[in-house]
Amino acid sequence: MEISLSQRLGEVKEYYFSRKLQEIEQLMRQGIEVINLGIGNPDMPPPAQMQMRLSEVNAQNNSHGYQGYRGIQSLRIAFSNWYNLHLGVELNADNEILPLSGSKEGIMHLSMALLNPSDRVLVPNPGYPTYSIATQLAGGIPVDYNLTESNDFEPDFDELELMDLSKVKLMWVNYPHMPSGAKGNLPLFEKLVQFAKKHHILICHDNPYSFIMNDNPLSILGVEGAKEVAVELNSLSKSHNMAGWRVGILAGRSDIINAVLRFKSNMDSGMPLAVQQAATAALAVGSEWYTSLNKEYAVRNVIATKIALALNCTPSPKCQGGIFLWARIPNWVYDVESFCDEVLKQTRVFITPGTVFGSNGERYIRISLCADKATLQIALQRIETFDIHR
Repeated sequence: MEISLSQRLGEVKEYYFSRKLQEIEQLMRQGIEVINLGIGNPDMPPPAQMQMRLSEVNAQNNSHGYQGYRGIQSLRIAFSNWYNLHLGVELNADNEILPLSGSKEGIMHLSMALLNPSDRVLVPNPGYPTYSIATQLAGGIPVDYNLTESNDFEPDFDELELMDLSKVKLMWVNYPHMPSGAKGNLPLFEKLVQFAKKHHILICHDNPYSFIMNDNPLSILGVEGAKEVAVELNSLSKSHNMAGWRVGILAGRSDIINAVLRFKSNMDSGMPLAVQQAATAALAVGSEWYTSLNKEYAVRNVIATKIALALNCTPSPKCQGGIFLWARIPNWVYDVESFCDEVLKQTRVFITPGTVFGSNGERYIRISLCADKATLQIALQRIETFDIHR
């Protein structure tokens, strides 16, 4: 019996990295060692106190039952303290914070909770593909807005004002920006808040890279009046090396929090208690944690830069935030996807073509810093053998 797919799935393709990982896995099964510099999967361990707390709570007999949908109070308070201490933002732990199973879940939940069919959503190009996919799955219509290197990968507000914004309900922004690494700044956030107020658009700021390769972490919620027109997603995946534990947060307006909770409470049964307690411990680490983490990433960034240069690609000096290196391909390369496929074929090093993130990424590659120095050095040695004319 043939079962037809839902219409909402019709235009949604399998996630690029899901397909590429299958290809890499197939090569590995053949005994071909591939160095994966494509995915931002932190390879360093999370804070020691997180791991200790996880073991302690997991050993308790009464810690394995269902948990509340809003998350335990101590975790919400820990998130509130974290935002206050490091980002200068006050959040009410009772009604302005909702723990999530990773911020990617929050993108989907926000879309499902807020969008009606034919609602339009501004999504960055280049940008995280999930913004568009979640919009489509929720029945909305993604509308690209351009981010370019000439404008430091910031929105062109003059260009935005020329668009038909009458049906736009949400706007996704993401600083430090993925994939380019552009860090964003307070004046940009102020412009976004003013833009949102003028056009009655909810700004959804995705902020998981705020502490990585960034000496001045910022939240859009720190701008005066931002809570009226903006919400923010954050995560411990990158800042605390906890990607696999799936701990994130939605912060901001209580009515938006409650709307998402109505959807979320029908989709899952709460986060495991041990994970919540462990996340609470992780959020209490001092500034030395981030300093040490970024010192390691800075060293890796130097090697990744050499890899890019060995491919005749040019990193942007203004794009150094987050866990990736974003670099422009040389003019004589016709197609970036074919270029990356050839690099993989010749050197067994996987790097990401910028087209994954939209048409404005077609002249770029992205190199992940989530490999140790020794692995990056081996990748560099392999890349140095690459022959574009082969």
